[in-house]
Amino acid sequence: MSSNEKSFTLTDNSSGKSWELPVMHGTLGPDVIDVRKLYADTGCFTYDPGFTSTGSCESKITFIDGDEGVLLYRGYPIEQLAEKSDFMEVCYLLLYGNLPSAADKVKFEHDITYHTMVHEQMQTFLRGFRRDAHPMAVMCGMVGALSAFYHDSLDISNPKHRMVSSYRMIAKMPTIAALAYKYNLGQPYTYPKNKLRYAENFLHMMFSNPCEEYEMDPVLARAMDVILILHADHEQNASTSTVRLAGSSGANPFACIAAGVASLWGPAHGGANEAVLNMLEEIGDKKNVGKFVEKAKNKDDPFRLMGFGHRVYKNFDPRSRVMRTQCHKVLDALGVHDEPLLEIALELEKIALEDPYFIEKKLYPNVDFYSGIIFKAMGIPTTMFTALFAVARTVGWIAQWNEMIEDPSQKIGRPRQLFTGAEKRDYVDIKKR
Repeated sequence: MSSNEKSFTLTDNSSGKSWELPVMHGTLGPDVIDVRKLYADTGCFTYDPGFTSTGSCESKITFIDGDEGVLLYRGYPIEQLAEKSDFMEVCYLLLYGNLPSAADKVKFEHDITYHTMVHEQMQTFLRGFRRDAHPMAVMCGMVGALSAFYHDSLDISNPKHRMVSSYRMIAKMPTIAALAYKYNLGQPYTYPKNKLRYAENFLHMMFSNPCEEYEMDPVLARAMDVILILHADHEQNASTSTVRLAGSSGANPFACIAAGVASLWGPAHGGANEAVLNMLEEIGDKKNVGKFVEKAKNKDDPFRLMGFGHRVYKNFDPRSRVMRTQCHKVLDALGVHDEPLLEIALELEKIALEDPYFIEKKLYPNVDFYSGIIFKAMGIPTTMFTALFAVARTVGWIAQWNEMIEDPSQKIGRPRQLFTGAEKRDYVDIKKR
């Protein structure tokens, strides 16, 4: 970030007074007008519901250009990382800013692997939930409870404590997600295996049981690894901003990540791929696709196609192209093209890529559309979709939280408001009302 002679002039039309606002420059992206002294100088706040025009922090982690369809992790294009890297290497990159050496990667993978087990008493805590509880409800509680089981690494001013907590969160999130899944099914908890890689271990904990060993399909393991890479971070989205806001108060990292999990649970954020499957179920049959597409084109019809287009990416989502490739690899490996919901999804994909309406409106199938199809094909229930998203996004949350803690310019989050309620009034005794 830098600032030079360029500035933005703000003029009050009624008084004629003017103020010079500094303009800040990042390495990529639009310039930013510094309004930190705006209230002190003018007596006014800015009004920006949703903070869509407000930069809340300075960051070196992730960059998005929605108009050009660009997503960079620490400067590396997401397409290159998804093709050539693996999730553990991407985790190291997000945490430390650079790709690891061969030796660094071996040590990092070892350290993460040997933190994958959770305290045995957490199973007792787990049994306090109803069996039919949503996995995200269970994860919110269990992630927050980690601070009660691992209180030896909660000093956020201590770099070693922050590192240990970071590793614990990345390592234990798949274990917690698998615990929530197994508990919901009524199956015994499957312990992680140190000989397996991260994505493999997650699939093993999800699908193995004491009666038979889970046979690892390399296509599915690679698809899961790529899904984790694609969802690892996404700049200052709702859940990441929630983690940063919680962390700005000095809250411990487990509490901050639990807040991120809660934010991610929302259907407008992490629940989008679950909404895709619900939409496919509403369509019901491949022969109904055309009718529902016409309903989606009708502005007066409340039906909306889920999994198409993106709020940030106005041209195309670079992750969706990678995910599309993985989706078709998984479908080919499993041979499940004739499954009714997947038939509907593939027909929708065909229309979206060929129909002039979709092309003109840039309503391409997005990453949530393809990830929902992949999860369905792999036998993962829709209630677990957002939980898998949380597993992937944990490293991004942790990297953003660490960056915030180390940033001397950060203060406790305190947004202002435009108050439109009642003016000051005197209390009236209840007998006189």
